[in-house]
Amino acid sequence: MFYRRKIILALLQLFDGQLDKIRLQKLLFLFANKQALVRQGGKAEYDFIPYKFGCYSYSANADMTAMVTRGFLNEDEKSFEKKDKTDYLKQLKPADLKLMQEVKANYGKMSATALMKHTYINFPFYAIKSEVAENILSQDELEKVIKAKPKGNKTVLFTIGYEGISLEEYLVRLLKNDVKVLVDVRNNPLSMKYGFSKSQLKKYCVSLGIEYVHIPEVGIQSDQRQELNTQSDYDKLFAVYRKNNLSKTSSYQNEILKLLKQHKRIALTCFEANICQCHRKHLAEAIENLPDFNYEVKHI
Repeated sequence: MFYRRKIILALLQLFDGQLDKIRLQKLLFLFANKQALVRQGGKAEYDFIPYKFGCYSYSANADMTAMVTRGFLNEDEKSFEKKDKTDYLKQLKPADLKLMQEVKANYGKMSATALMKHTYINFPFYAIKSEVAENILSQDELEKVIKAKPKGNKTVLFTIGYEGISLEEYLVRLLKNDVKVLVDVRNNPLSMKYGFSKSQLKKYCVSLGIEYVHIPEVGIQSDQRQELNTQSDYDKLFAVYRKNNLSKTSSYQNEILKLLKQHKRIALTCFEANICQCHRKHLAEAIENLPDFNYEVKHI
């Protein structure tokens, strides 16, 4: 079993085996925040996005759904319940066990509403998409949430890769850069990584108010991406891409430019983290060289 799933099971165990879904997400967020602070490298087991009721992890929810299917959890409309009798607290790393016990001591008696209010006040960015913030925050507290909402005034063509980061971290980068439209430039928009196949990515973007557009014509076919071991291999591939694709897809490049002019802040996306090993760099440069492009290009 993945260690991150043991954390969820241990958290439920610590709370007598059952938590309502909002409390579980908020307690897991508070635990993950502490975990990131004490871990070298600052990475928690789960990342979060701002969502309808504040901080939320799609990945954690997917793990819980998987554990329901496999018989580790029961689920009803409002809660998750630990089903098996295994002692997962004993399977936690000592540092994580200590953090989880601190979370229970500090926040364990808070209701779902109290936990929402606490996280909204202390982590206002995660409340920017909340549907209930106005009902549970004072005007001054609500102002801090409003100020935490990213606002981009410039027109920018962004590019972003999802290699090495979670779905939540990826989406947060889009939100923090106030991206309005995500343009998927993969030829084949399928991924073994959770959340990044076309239908999933579109669903998650739309849930956060980000439009999703797929333009496969400016992608590189999978069979052309074999045996890429050195930067020289990539450079040769991209030389062919510029000659055989970019020279013939100006209509699609202009379509992307039109989206940029209309929405002001859009992002080209593909897999690679290293921009020098991704075709989106060369696509962005081709768009940048169009006659009426007078905007900034930024890789995030």
